[in-house]
Amino acid sequence: MAWYLVIYKDTFMTGTKLSMLMLFIITLVTGCNDDEQNMNQNLNSESSMIPPDNVAGIESYSYLALGDSYTIGQGVDEEARWPNQLKIELKKKLIDLNTVDIIAQTGWTTNDLIRAINTQKPGKYDLVSLLIGVNNQYQKKPFAQFEREFDELLDMAIEIAGGKQSVFIVSIPDYGVTRFGSGDPNGIGSEINNYNGYIRRQCIKRDILFIDITGISRDLGSKDGALAGDGLHPSGQQYAKWVEKILPEVNNLLKNKND
Repeated sequence: MAWYLVIYKDTFMTGTKLSMLMLFIITLVTGCNDDEQNMNQNLNSESSMIPPDNVAGIESYSYLALGDSYTIGQGVDEEARWPNQLKIELKKKLIDLNTVDIIAQTGWTTNDLIRAINTQKPGKYDLVSLLIGVNNQYQKKPFAQFEREFDELLDMAIEIAGGKQSVFIVSIPDYGVTRFGSGDPNGIGSEINNYNGYIRRQCIKRDILFIDITGISRDLGSKDGALAGDGLHPSGQQYAKWVEKILPEVNNLLKNKND
């Protein structure tokens, strides 16, 4: 609308001045259109990296993620949850997680997750992940209870996946590096190490893939962009760092599954 107002006000210009003004306006509008086209090309470039579903050779799998607030993505949009980011990154490698289901809720302990699985009774999935335990630590549940219930959850995950070769476990991040753990960061970190130590040992014992992302949470701490708005849970950016670590491991897991 501004262009028409300028032209209207300068109706009494000489022909030369009016021609020059019109040339300037046309050039400016053309330049804006070019910028808009370039912006659209940039926005589309990343999505174009993801192959369509009908590409020959693409493998499709169903995926179930089990956990707590770290899996449901407390404080971030649905697409920023790490299981959904994993789906996007695997698609670029011609692996399609055509179903991504999540059984997880903020505040859940191992006992809560067991009850939810028994209630929801999920069917069979091609891939299952498990990330659980931080609320056992935070709520000061007996460690022996965690050991017993984590082993039970491993059995459940293996049953749902149809075998241990289709299961992977993600370590518990360290919330002691956030402002919520500022009162005793060393104590929290030590307890998280204890939980992760048990999880790792069980995975080694049972030959199940264990992926350690705890170091990422500690490296990022409370740096800009590392946490969601609540200042406690990871941001989408931090989850993207997790996926960088998880991606090659799961990619190999699924490839070996087909060998």
